[in-house]
Amino acid sequence: MASDEEEEEYGYFYDDDDAEEDASAGLEQAAAPPPERRADYWAITQESLPTAQKEDLSTVMNLLNVKQHQARALLIHHRWRMDGVYDRLDKGRERMLRDAGIVLQENNIMAAAGSTMPWRIMHCNVCFEDIPMGVVLTMDCGHCFCNDCWTQHFYAAVESGKKQIRCMEVKCPAFCDEDHVRRLLGRKYPEMAKRFNRFLLESYLEDNDSVKWCPSAPNCGRAIRVGTGERYCEVECPCSLSFCFNCMAHAHSPCPCTIWEKWNAKRTEGENIKWILANTKSCPKCFKAIEKNGGCNLVRCNCGQCMCWLCGGGTGLDHTWTSIAGHSCNRYKEETRGKTADSSREQMQRYKHYYDRFKIHGDSYGVEKQKLGPTLLERVRLLEADLKRPLTIRDGDWLIRAHRRLLVSRQVLSRSYAFAYYMFGGELRTRPCGRAGLAVARNLFEDQQEQLEQHVERLSELLAGADAAAMPEAEIVQAKQKAVTLVKTVERLCGEMYKCIQDELLTLLVEPMTIAAYRPDGPDKAEELTA
Repeated sequence: MASDEEEEEYGYFYDDDDAEEDASAGLEQAAAPPPERRADYWAITQESLPTAQKEDLSTVMNLLNVKQHQARALLIHHRWRMDGVYDRLDKGRERMLRDAGIVLQENNIMAAAGSTMPWRIMHCNVCFEDIPMGVVLTMDCGHCFCNDCWTQHFYAAVESGKKQIRCMEVKCPAFCDEDHVRRLLGRKYPEMAKRFNRFLLESYLEDNDSVKWCPSAPNCGRAIRVGTGERYCEVECPCSLSFCFNCMAHAHSPCPCTIWEKWNAKRTEGENIKWILANTKSCPKCFKAIEKNGGCNLVRCNCGQCMCWLCGGGTGLDHTWTSIAGHSCNRYKEETRGKTADSSREQMQRYKHYYDRFKIHGDSYGVEKQKLGPTLLERVRLLEADLKRPLTIRDGDWLIRAHRRLLVSRQVLSRSYAFAYYMFGGELRTRPCGRAGLAVARNLFEDQQEQLEQHVERLSELLAGADAAAMPEAEIVQAKQKAVTLVKTVERLCGEMYKCIQDELLTLLVEPMTIAAYRPDGPDKAEELTA
């Protein structure tokens, strides 16, 4: 039976008779799979790229009754954002197409009639030759030139790296039909036709706000596509790298991208600052750091100020090896810092406070992932192999789920200290009307941070000692119940901290910032898109 202290610590109460029933019910509820849904995140490879592109092209072609090259031009114009297409559609189909430089063939008699009268003679305004209509190509805009001139025009455009080729007519905004480009280039310059096809595929990656390359090193060769409008999100590529889709850095929520970039730039100073604080003292006059590498306890700064190395106080120059004239510091005295306090050292002390906690939780994450993870997997294997136990007892998935929540919450804690260093350090500009609410929001955030820290350590302790394969059945049930309770508490506290940061703290800043939504299992996993 759980002791009163355990009940108070973990925040639950239960009787021995109902313990197994309650634990099983709680675990079944926690283990219930989420309802199946279409994935919002897809991993695109070179093989599946045409499939991914064709999905969006087909949607626009069917929606607007346009050709493929017109649908592509419209999507590139809107950076492949379907919501942008729908928004502009409200203002009318014709106007939307015209703004994107798209001309429909149905509006041009010459373009529609070109293929029905091949015997007609037409004058090419590029080479100035009279050419039969059978070897003349007319674009949707109605402008027509001979095939040889079009071919050279396409060749020059592709060679210069263009993926969208406009009509040769001066100031004509219409885009050429990509089927015509392939056909004419394929006859005379087949390699250039292949290059053009590659440009069209790559446009889906280069001109698409919803698709970015995975930043793994070495690169895994996948591009990740997210849902429309999901700029501030974190994704896990099938190569196992988790990254922020907005800034392409490693996943860093609940820290906004701007603050995370500042923290990473400053983090290289961490060890230097710790060494300075441990091995130097500040001059009481100019506040520069001084290192003592020998001699007596009287030290003279380059500015001329003498100081006692023991207490750091200013002194005169008159001294012996054992004493300094008019100075004694063996008695402890309470001191009040005045306007001349060493603010630079205080800033270093403040940074050390946040950096130490950031690093401690980061190191704990590494140990819990590299050492505790394999240990738990082995314990689960041994537990499930013990056929003498009931099936509900042999199920060790609760250990794996609790370990996953532990890793995620440990990262949340670590990054929360990077956020707090800048949020409460005066470096970020706050709105004049929000300064009064900053202290209240800070107290709320730090209370949540403290509670989360306590429960994460309890969950870590529980999992480290949960050798389920060697436990009696009653102890396994109790360990399960404790794990379920702690996991739910940790999830709640993480969610509340994210909400406090986004709704209470970031709204006080002059520069708008946003963080990715909290995910109890970590960043959403991108699924492989099959060709």
